[in-house]
Amino acid sequence: MHSILLILLTDLVTNGPTKAPELVQIGHVGIKVAFTAAALFTLVAAHSRITNFVIDGASYNGYNAKVPNNPKLLAAWSTAVNDDGWVSTESYGGPNIVCHRNATNPAGHAPVAAGDTIAFQWQGWPESHHGPVVTHLAYCGSERGSCETVEKTTLNFFAIDKVGLIDPNKNATDFATARGIWASDVLIQNNASWVVQIPPKIAPGYYVLRHEIVALHFARYPGQGAQHYPQCINIQVTGGGGDRPTGTLGTRLYQPAEEGLVYDISQSPLPPYKIPGPTVYTGAKTFAAQTGARVLSSATAIPGIPGNNTRSMTGRFQESVKSVEGRRTLSPTAPP
Repeated sequence: MHSILLILLTDLVTNGPTKAPELVQIGHVGIKVAFTAAALFTLVAAHSRITNFVIDGASYNGYNAKVPNNPKLLAAWSTAVNDDGWVSTESYGGPNIVCHRNATNPAGHAPVAAGDTIAFQWQGWPESHHGPVVTHLAYCGSERGSCETVEKTTLNFFAIDKVGLIDPNKNATDFATARGIWASDVLIQNNASWVVQIPPKIAPGYYVLRHEIVALHFARYPGQGAQHYPQCINIQVTGGGGDRPTGTLGTRLYQPAEEGLVYDISQSPLPPYKIPGPTVYTGAKTFAAQTGARVLSSATAIPGIPGNNTRSMTGRFQESVKSVEGRRTLSPTAPP
């Protein structure tokens, strides 16, 4: 009976009201509601972006293209994505697939010790947009300011975290819009956040970190395909070892006919899923524990150009970027 109420147009903004219907979940309690196209327009105009990220208790701002005045000193790359939308398959081979549409280097970077984790907070995520979560690193150089001035199309990325279809035989909720537990489901259940570990033996230096969700809900439709939501930040890795993996140009991370990008999530049973893109660097720990990251302070990025090198901490407060206490969370063992 509930399936009658699940018809919803979630990609109205781009695809128009005549395209294939899609399912959406409002909130995390499994309640589904049918909307008219007019009422739905505002809801689906936004998908998601990284609002902030947390390193060792310090929270750094993400970039928000919806507001006219972002902080001048950020570690997050700026974009022209004022609809929180995606990068389409038509952008494979071009600059937009690297760090999102018209992405531009920030003025700063955030320090992180090799072996430590970074928690990325997304501004929600639609339940219907099932798919993998992947994270890459690209080495800019050993000199301060190298990531603030690098040309993005020259960056060679290697994967440090890739999680896709975790369990094909279970559903994340009783009202799931597709079979299987995906990385995106774990992200949703953990308050739309994801934790990544910086490899402990990675060489120190300056890196661009590329964190991405790939939505597969329209991958099976010719002319539509997978939707990419890449977000980039600059980091300075301290400590570590001597590993400096070779990478793949950001413009060549994905191929149009790649198995993991044309996968039909409506199949039953679900066949094995191969996560798209380069294989994970052997020194990385993929699928880090998705536990709460407690924010102890706010932080400002370190400028790439030497000058004001102070790390601004404003007030200590006890706020969890991932409040999962008292909730059912999905933290199954890492996939093989």
